Amino acid sequence: MSSMDRRLLARDGLLAAVMAVLLSAIVFGTPRAGAVDVAAVLAGSLVLVAWWRAPLVSLLVSTACMLVVTAHIQPGPPAAFPVLVSVFAAVRAGHRLAAALAGVVFLGTDLAAGLPGAGGAVQVLQNTSLLVGWFVAAGVAATVTRHRQAYLEEAEQRAAEAERTREETARRRAGEERLRIARELHDSLTHSISIIKVQAGVAVHLARKRGEDVPSALLAIQEASGDAMRELRATLEVLREPGHSDGEAAASGLDRLGDLVERARSTGLPATVTISGARRGLPAEVDRAAYRIVQEALTNVSRHAGGAAAAVRIDYADGELVVQVDDDGRADPDAPPVPGTGLLGMRERVTALGGRLRAGPRPGGGFTVRAELPLGEPS
Repeated sequence: MSSMDRRLLARDGLLAAVMAVLLSAIVFGTPRAGAVDVAAVLAGSLVLVAWWRAPLVSLLVSTACMLVVTAHIQPGPPAAFPVLVSVFAAVRAGHRLAAALAGVVFLGTDLAAGLPGAGGAVQVLQNTSLLVGWFVAAGVAATVTRHRQAYLEEAEQRAAEAERTREETARRRAGEERLRIARELHDSLTHSISIIKVQAGVAVHLARKRGEDVPSALLAIQEASGDAMRELRATLEVLREPGHSDGEAAASGLDRLGDLVERARSTGLPATVTISGARRGLPAEVDRAAYRIVQEALTNVSRHAGGAAAAVRIDYADGELVVQVDDDGRADPDAPPVPGTGLLGMRERVTALGGRLRAGPRPGGGFTVRAELPLGEPS
């Protein structure tokens, strides 16, 4: 039972108990009352525990019990209290006919029982008129409550529908924007990278045909253009199918770290790799992020730390993967570089995974990129 259910049960139990005490006191003060009247008052009052959840049961039992009391001892208007509560609950639940019949039967019985032995018919009619007003008021209040509840439910449904519409519109616009970006990338980059790859392949072929040594830089261009084309295609697949990430996972991960470092060496960058800790499967997002961090760090060393050497360290620690790339270039701690899009991209990747990134010059010279990526369940 939820806390809300417990609160409702406590509320209904308190109402039934108060009603039972009040009517029992009235019955005990009536000389003609007997055990049957007490039992009927208790049953008719205690059934109000179910007035909210089972209004028809409450209406039937309370009406029958209070009819017994009214016909026997004529306790006056208070005998109608349990019936009024049940009528309110029944009308609120939509059982207006049952509530009307119960009210008519109770009022008719009360009037019929009071007239023969009444000291004055005027007092009986006044009591009956008062009860009619109470029953009408209970029915009106229940109708207003029912309409208000229906209005609130309709308003909630409209709000939920509006929220779903906004979400669907946002997803549709995001999908259209992804497709537009995919088309732009395809039209602008695919053609250029293809030309670079073809030209590098032709140059390598001609050099080998003439028996010349193929420059390592040319081989690096050929390999890098092929990798770039492959990763671009994988990226375009992800953009076109946002729910499918296998393309990017296959395109980049630490399983390709050796190829990445070897390609950096072919461009003239001395680079070493050190892996510590027990190698294990990584979540796909962490695997991709680690590869991209090393890739961007090595690219920055080649661009900005001319003649420097790079050291790549991968540490499989408990609960996290530590990726660190150091170079011995000319970075000055007193004049840190302005972060470019590469460093910003690294920071965004690490932050999205809940990790930490430190990128900056070292006190002894050179530059360090260190990312600490928390590990979840392996993918």
